[in-house]
Amino acid sequence: MPGSQPVQLVAGLGNPGPKYTETRHNAGFWFVDALARRHGGTFRQENKFAGESARISLGGQEVWLLKPQTFMNRSGQSVKLLATFYKIPVESILVVHDELDLPPGEVRLKRGGGHGGHNGLRDIMAHLGKEFLRLRLGVGHPGHKDQVVDYVLQRPSRDDEADILRAIDHGLDVMSEVIAGELERAMHKLHSK
Repeated sequence: MPGSQPVQLVAGLGNPGPKYTETRHNAGFWFVDALARRHGGTFRQENKFAGESARISLGGQEVWLLKPQTFMNRSGQSVKLLATFYKIPVESILVVHDELDLPPGEVRLKRGGGHGGHNGLRDIMAHLGKEFLRLRLGVGHPGHKDQVVDYVLQRPSRDDEADILRAIDHGLDVMSEVIAGELERAMHKLHSK
């Protein structure tokens, strides 16, 4: 992982529309919204990318932010449209998503791997392969796989929401390293919290 590519695109995953805004499945949207606020970015609807995009400058580097508006199961379509248009290699893409296998408040950074049943990741992998980076925001697990769909499409409890927002803050704190491609340093800072 040393000498990793700088990140040129941060795609947060979620579902469009007010019905889903505060649900666990939209933690990726929460993250890119917070990143845009912190660095002066403004999201605009971009039909050619089937999503909302914003541009920020971080550490002297221009970075695209994307919120696919295709619904979670078709996130890859939007990510591929923007990445292809701006000639962004898959290794320079960071996907931010909710993660059932981590408790609320946990946040982990990794490259590659499987989709773990996450339909947004599954679709991105179908369009782009799996060598993108992931920032995994823990939302906890309902305890049984039959309850997962209802669980991720509900608003978290007040305590869980506070934990998820704290994890987002931790993720934001290492973004300058991630964007610069200093992944080992970012992981060390993030995973030792």
